[in-house]
Amino acid sequence: MRRDVSSRYPMLLAVVASLLLPGPAGALEVGRKAPDFTLSAPGGQQVKLADLLGKGPVVIYTFIQAVSAT
Repeated sequence: MRRDVSSRYPMLLAVVASLLLPGPAGALEVGRKAPDFTLSAPGGQQVKLADLLGKGPVVIYTFIQAVSAT
C-alpha cells in the first residue's frame, strides 16, 4: 500500500513554518521596560516607542476582542 506523497506536504509545511517563524512574545513583568518598536500610524507615519518616551510616560493598551470574533 503506497501513500500519496502530496498528502504529506501540509504536515511538512507546518513543521518548517513552526521552526522558521518566531513564536509569541513573552509577557512583560510589571515594572519592566518594553523593548523599542515602531508602528504605522494613520497617514503612513511611523511612530517609535523611543520617540514617545522622550515626551513623557506611555501607556500601551490593546483591545483585541473589539476587532475579533472571540
